[in-house]
Amino acid sequence: MAAQGGKSEMLLDLIGQKLDQAPTPILYVGPTRNFIVEQWEPRVMALLDEAPVLKGKVSRGQANKKTRKLIAGVPLRLAHGGSSTALKSDPAGLALTDEADELLRNVKGQGDPVGLVDARGDTYDDFVHVIVSTPSKGPKDVVRDEASGLEFWAEQEADEIDSKIWGLWQEGTRYHWTWRCPHCSERFVPRFSCLEIPDARKTTSSRAKAEAHLVCPRNGCVITDEHRESMNATGVYVAPGQTIDEDGNVVGDPPASETLSFWVSGLCSPFKSFGERAAAYVTALRSGDHQQVQTVINAGFGELWAPVGGDVPEWEHVRGLALPYRQGDVPEWVLFLTAGVDVQKNRLIYAVRGWGSRQQSALITSGEIWGDTSQEEVWTDLADVLQSTWAGLPIARMFVDAGFRPGKRDLVPEHKVYEFARRFSRQVFATKGFDTRPTPLTVNRIDAAPKGGKAKYGIDLVRLSTDFFKSWVHERIKWPADQPGGWHLHEEPSEEYCRQIVSEARVRKPGGGHQWVVTFRDNHFLDCEALAFAAAYMLGVQRIREGARRPGGAATAPPEQQGAIEVAETSERPPAATPASAKRQGFLPRQSIW
Repeated sequence: MAAQGGKSEMLLDLIGQKLDQAPTPILYVGPTRNFIVEQWEPRVMALLDEAPVLKGKVSRGQANKKTRKLIAGVPLRLAHGGSSTALKSDPAGLALTDEADELLRNVKGQGDPVGLVDARGDTYDDFVHVIVSTPSKGPKDVVRDEASGLEFWAEQEADEIDSKIWGLWQEGTRYHWTWRCPHCSERFVPRFSCLEIPDARKTTSSRAKAEAHLVCPRNGCVITDEHRESMNATGVYVAPGQTIDEDGNVVGDPPASETLSFWVSGLCSPFKSFGERAAAYVTALRSGDHQQVQTVINAGFGELWAPVGGDVPEWEHVRGLALPYRQGDVPEWVLFLTAGVDVQKNRLIYAVRGWGSRQQSALITSGEIWGDTSQEEVWTDLADVLQSTWAGLPIARMFVDAGFRPGKRDLVPEHKVYEFARRFSRQVFATKGFDTRPTPLTVNRIDAAPKGGKAKYGIDLVRLSTDFFKSWVHERIKWPADQPGGWHLHEEPSEEYCRQIVSEARVRKPGGGHQWVVTFRDNHFLDCEALAFAAAYMLGVQRIREGARRPGGAATAPPEQQGAIEVAETSERPPAATPASAKRQGFLPRQSIW
């Protein structure tokens, strides 16, 4: 849940109730020692002193320590997430972990603090571990439940979520707090996307505070702050698979799990109005600091943060770029083809794109070749793609990613990429991407060797500015429909492909510059498209003159000047370029087009 939503008061209530009615050793874990000593311990003592049934049971004097209390001989330990000793010292029948997302991932080499706390309850059959937190980073999406009509948070891949609490919540029953619209009486899950802020990127915080309101996602009803108290009064928790009858009774079972898990939006908190939530968001947005935006989304709304808007279009917009031609067909205005290949441990992902004048382009085909990329079979299948033709056009150039993430060298078989590039040296280049470079693309000769081999061979390695090429793709996605230079898809792009194209957002760093932040679990097709454009850039696509034609064919107009899309039947290959054009690019490629 969001910050200032009553988590701490709930934990204090649990401590007091347990010590009074069913005494058992209790372990409370907070994020830091300063938090424990300066904030939490005084609140615990206030609880013990103000509750008449507990006040007389508290041991005083030397037995009353900052991090360990005795209530009728029952210990209450206050530990922080950075101390492995405190987390392992006492057994407990009840454990309470506060702000789990702020804890260290590995406490002094002893492992996950949540796991260490769980081990304290091994000797208690009725051990319960209560964990609360505002979430942090991770991709998010919603999925509509057909039975109830509610939009629940979609389950994400565990390794894509940075938020500890969200991962634990996903493993549980996944209850969502729901409201009933005061106008149409339909149930919905309140979340940030329900908050409507007129002209959010242009307005002021004061105007946002005055004009913001909720919009019912079921029927578009306008909901204001005056409705919140009554909506909370009739609110109920609902899990995926459950339904709600007209009387507000929840019917059915939640997902099977040993963990009860609940999520509630910060919009439900009575301490902040909808307008105040909106004003905080607008202030963060206008700062240009994505960390401030993250704080608002996490702490203000209780949601995962992944940057959206501004620099990244919605995936539905990508699907809207489709033209009326089938996958594998080549629009008549396409002059040559390039391909980009992303390499993962278990598959190769590729995209083949056709290019025309003004950098007009069309997706010809895309796909995934599954298999262990350290073995030869998948590379043989990629060779089949490379040697295929579409409407007689071959792939003029293919860029294959040979990059690594530090510490994960085993994920990409670099020598396999180099060997493939050497095998098809006329068409294939190995590439490595960098966040920023002074020039978009450079080619350097390097020495490479087969895995385990000593005989070295030379290949050309292309070093790319990933910021330049990914930015180009996103700019073209938002290109005006009536202007030449559009970026198009065939008529049947998959939802997965469209989502991956907008799976990263370009956000500004607080200290200057930009970085690409993942917003969806996979980004492979975005990488492929950036590589396909980089290959076209190397061939001089930016210099293709208006009215250029395929050899043996008539000059053709781009889509915005045609009444219909025609599919090419020519089998001619693109012409070769002169060395002079290659030298103007600053390098001498093995094959040029223009």
